[in-house]
Amino acid sequence: MKRILIQIVLIAIVVFLAYMLWDTIKTPIDFEKERKARYEEVVENLIDIRKAQLAFKDVNGQFCGDWDSLVTFVKTDSIPKIRKIGMLTDSMIEAGLDEKAAMKKGLIIRDTIKVSVLEEVFGTDYNVDQLPIIPESGGEKFWLRQTIITTGSGVKVPVFEARAHNNLILAELEDDYKQQIINLNEQRRKNNRYPGLKVGSVEEPNNNVGNWE
Repeated sequence: MKRILIQIVLIAIVVFLAYMLWDTIKTPIDFEKERKARYEEVVENLIDIRKAQLAFKDVNGQFCGDWDSLVTFVKTDSIPKIRKIGMLTDSMIEAGLDEKAAMKKGLIIRDTIKVSVLEEVFGTDYNVDQLPIIPESGGEKFWLRQTIITTGSGVKVPVFEARAHNNLILAELEDDYKQQIINLNEQRRKNNRYPGLKVGSVEEPNNNVGNWE
């Protein structure tokens, strides 16, 4: 009887160790799958933020540093767009006409019109109010700043930055993957990388690229 009990205990220990080994392998895989899914959502938002900022700069000469102004701009403002009607034909070219001459004769039309930022950049069905919100974060907003940097050659360059820390991007995963999130942040810091996702930079001109690109 004692021998049977020992065998049962040993089997239980083997099963427990097998489960721990399986969990050790499975947990990082599951976390990586969840992280990628949330990163993809955040990247989509950051790309949209960049589009809105570039439109804002085209109109105002600099980027926007607060969400209320940027959202209002997208909702209500307009941007210039070249309207093109007609094109140079072979017969026009044979007659010695270039685009400017054809415009003077009224054969083609090239003029600037104002179009809605929302319609032109995103489409009328786009929910602009969600632009500042970090997906799956419970309503937290992206950090947003703008400034003007003077380069070593004296050139003034408008820049902006929008970012979200991993602790906000992965907030809903904390109960199940707290240690994995801590490890991810620590790994980014050791590699001198921002522990999260961001687009642009207020420290140096970087052509408004995202750190995922």
